[in-house]
Amino acid sequence: MKKYYIAFLLILFCTILVLSCSKSDDESYLDPTEMGNKESQQTTSPVRFDQSQVPYPKLSDYNFFIGPLKNQKPAYKVIPYEPASSLFSDYAHKKRFVWMPKGTKATYNGDGKVLELPVGSVLIKTFYYDNVQPGNTTRIIETRLMIRKATGWIFADYVWNSEQTEAFFDLQGSFTPIAWLDENNVLKSTEYRIPSEAQCVICHKKREMVNGTEVTNFIPIGIKPQNLNWNYPYSTGSRNQLSRWIQLGYLNSNFNLPSTENTTVDYRDVTKSISQRARSYVDINCSHCHTNDRHCDYRPMRFAFNETGLPNGTGSTNMGVCVDTQDMQGFPDDLNTIVKPGSTDRSMLYFRINTTNETFRMPLHGRTMLHDEGIELMGQWINSLQDCP
Repeated sequence: MKKYYIAFLLILFCTILVLSCSKSDDESYLDPTEMGNKESQQTTSPVRFDQSQVPYPKLSDYNFFIGPLKNQKPAYKVIPYEPASSLFSDYAHKKRFVWMPKGTKATYNGDGKVLELPVGSVLIKTFYYDNVQPGNTTRIIETRLMIRKATGWIFADYVWNSEQTEAFFDLQGSFTPIAWLDENNVLKSTEYRIPSEAQCVICHKKREMVNGTEVTNFIPIGIKPQNLNWNYPYSTGSRNQLSRWIQLGYLNSNFNLPSTENTTVDYRDVTKSISQRARSYVDINCSHCHTNDRHCDYRPMRFAFNETGLPNGTGSTNMGVCVDTQDMQGFPDDLNTIVKPGSTDRSMLYFRINTTNETFRMPLHGRTMLHDEGIELMGQWINSLQDCP
C-alpha cells in the first residue's frame, strides 16, 4: 500500500511540474498591480473596445476594472503609471492607467515628446479625494479618458454618482462642492470644476500643417519618456516604468532611456536642486500651452523641460527670467517682467500662479484653488536667481 502511495505522489508531483512549465508567455509575467488580483489568471484582456461605439455611456462598459468599480482594480493589460511630477488639480489625487489593443505598442519620438500610442489606445485618469467630510470617506469625482481613434484622439469624461457605483458620460462640465482634511488634518474645501469638452481642448490642442492646410488635433500631455523615466512601486517590486512598458509589450525598445539631465523630477523632492524642481513644475503645469503650435505659443516663454535647461542662459530666458511682459494689459504696473530675479512682487509669473481670479490666473483651467506648495517652490526659485544684467 505504501508503495502505491509513493507512486501516486510522484505522478502528482510530475503533473504539477509539467503544468507549471506550460504556462503561456503572457501568464509568466502576470502582475496583480496590472490585473487587480492573481485569481483571475487571464491571458487576454477583458477590455471592451469598439471604435464605432465609443465613447460608451458608462465607465463600466469598458471593463477596465475588475470587482467593484470604485476600487479601481485594473483588469489584465490595464497598466498603472504615474509621471514624476503631477499637474496640480485642486489637490485631487489621481490614478492613471493605460490600455492598448493586443499586438500593438507605443512608439518613442524623443525624450520630451509625447509617446505615439496606437489606434485603439485609452488613457484613463481618475480624480478623487480622501478624508472627505463629514464622513471621512473617499470620494471619486470623475474619470477622464482620452481615446485614440483612427481619426485622432477624443475626450470622454465620466462623472461618478453619489453612491460611487458608476460613472456616466458627461462632457458638459459642472461644479461640485467638496471638503476634506489634508495630510496635516487641515480642513480644505472648493467648488471642484469638472471640465467641459471646450476646456479639455484648450490644454490638449496642437496645430499642425496637413497638405498645406492648418488643422487642430488633440494630444495627451503627461506621457513623455522624460516624465515616466523613474521607478513605479508595482506590487511585484519597484521598476522603471519605461522598462516595464517594454517588458509588457506596450512600448518599442529601439531607444535608450532618457539621461538624468533629460529626466524630470518630483518637484516635491527637496533633495533635488531648486532649478530641477522649478523646471519640472512648470513643465507639467504650463508647457502644454507654452510651446510651439499650442494655445499660448504667442507668449515668449517655453516651459518644456528640454527647453529650460539649455546652455548660455537660453533656458532661463524660456522660463521668463528678465523677459519683458510686453503687451499684457490690465495688470499692476510694476509687473513688467515675467520673472524678476529676487523679487516675487515684480514677477508676472508669480502673480499669476498666486491668484484665483479667472482674469489673471495661470493655468487658465484645471484649478480653482491656490497651490500653496507650488507657489512656495516658485517663490524660492525666483529668490535664488541673480539680478538681470
